Amino acid sequence: MDIQAIKDRISTVQGKRERLLSLLEQPSLGTLRVDVNQALEELDDLIDEFKRTLPEAGNN
Repeated sequence: MDIQAIKDRISTVQGKRERLLSLLEQPSLGTLRVDVNQALEELDDLIDEFKRTLPEAGNN
């Protein structure tokens, strides 16, 4: 997989992160809030790891 393909996938992941953030604003989320928070933490970890591993590619 080339760097551009990885960058494209990271962009997709970042877009999904925004969707998770919007879910947190829903008052009827209930116990799913825990799962959404966990997903956000894991996405943030993946994005941070990508930026540490390929710092030149992390600058979009």
